[in-house]
Amino acid sequence: MAHFAELNNTNRVLRVIVVNNDVLLDENNNEVEQLGIDFCSILYGGKWIQTSFNKSFRKNFAGEGYTYDVTRDAFIPPHVFPSWTLNNETCNWEPPNPYPNDGELYQWNEKTTQWDLI
Repeated sequence: MAHFAELNNTNRVLRVIVVNNDVLLDENNNEVEQLGIDFCSILYGGKWIQTSFNKSFRKNFAGEGYTYDVTRDAFIPPHVFPSWTLNNETCNWEPPNPYPNDGELYQWNEKTTQWDLI
């Protein structure tokens, strides 16, 4: 199955739908993204772009609230904490201090910019 994300006018993801792979096949049995985009546009209207469930392209699987960055050709998750920065390779937000690797559970404390033991 193929997945397509509907984008608003600022490239924010509104929803993600599943499309049968047969919709994407051209006369030579090759998958063509544009065929899926056309299918979604005709069926639902709006602006659509393909996303990859296994992250084989566009860095991340799109989700509601994600943003499609045209320059990076990537889906970027919402920015949850102001202190976190975008990793340009993964297009994911990263904390200023890495998550502890000691087997314990932690939650992020934005006031201290540290991980607090739960």
